[in-house]
Amino acid sequence: MLETKFCGIGMENPTRLASGIMGVNSGQLIRVAKEGAGAVTMKSIGPRERFGHKNPTVIEWEHGLLNAVGLPTPGVMNLEDEFEELKELRKLGVPLIASIYGSKWNEFGEVAGYVASKKPDMIELDISCPNTEWHDVQFACDPGICAKIVADVKNIAGNIPVIAKLTPAATSPVSVAKACADAGADAICAANTMPAMLIDIDAKRPVLAFRKGGMSGPALKPINLKIVYEVYGKVEVPIIGEGGITNGRDALEYVMAGASLCGIGSAVWARGSGVFAKVCSEMEDWLSGNGYSKLEDVWGIAHEKQPFRRLGMVDMPSAGG
Repeated sequence: MLETKFCGIGMENPTRLASGIMGVNSGQLIRVAKEGAGAVTMKSIGPRERFGHKNPTVIEWEHGLLNAVGLPTPGVMNLEDEFEELKELRKLGVPLIASIYGSKWNEFGEVAGYVASKKPDMIELDISCPNTEWHDVQFACDPGICAKIVADVKNIAGNIPVIAKLTPAATSPVSVAKACADAGADAICAANTMPAMLIDIDAKRPVLAFRKGGMSGPALKPINLKIVYEVYGKVEVPIIGEGGITNGRDALEYVMAGASLCGIGSAVWARGSGVFAKVCSEMEDWLSGNGYSKLEDVWGIAHEKQPFRRLGMVDMPSAGG
């Protein structure tokens, strides 16, 4: 019922482990694959060793998580053993997505060259990370620079599908998505965390050591769901929807908005590494309970129907009276 294809790659279900969650070593990725994820994504790989930010780097609040881990990485040239161990994923039939980043636009190509030689199933471009040569300005806020990064990496990656990961902080995520697709991106991910912060009023200071970070979890879902909805139909490449997917109903919202895959991250924190199998079971229960035999029957369906009126709501008068 949930079998799907993404960028021509067959998957048993439309869930994927998002980058940065349980992707710091091969053992964790293999475990998640065995527990039901349709695909897994490595922790973002940078051009050289990076230690990340000081603790506290992740905090839980009433609507999700706030993190400023700081993209720690051993550096692309120190991952030989990691890629060797990840060959076990091929036996499991679970696609491996390598996430890469650079602090400068041309570093993406540098990292992509090595990563592509290890033949992951897909390469995701973390153009929405905040650690850039422009300091707080994410690459994914600028359609022109994103197109440049995508074109450079695609030229290096060859037949390996390239995914461009958007930021909800962009003035126009749709414009960025179109620029990436026109430059050769094979898919769009919508989207990364939202820049945010919290302050402890008793300590009189921000709760994270880095002061600000990325907001994920349930509070992010309405924001990123809107991006998926708006990008769908504007590009001719598939979309990964992620942000706040905790259960099967959340995942189906993204599918109905136009997502082909559903990325799950913070929910691993809330429901454990078995969340992928649980989400898939919940999706199947809803589909069968509502008369659908396959997932594609509801893909993009939210674009075909007008929003329903909730009981008790009334129409507002028009401006003309």
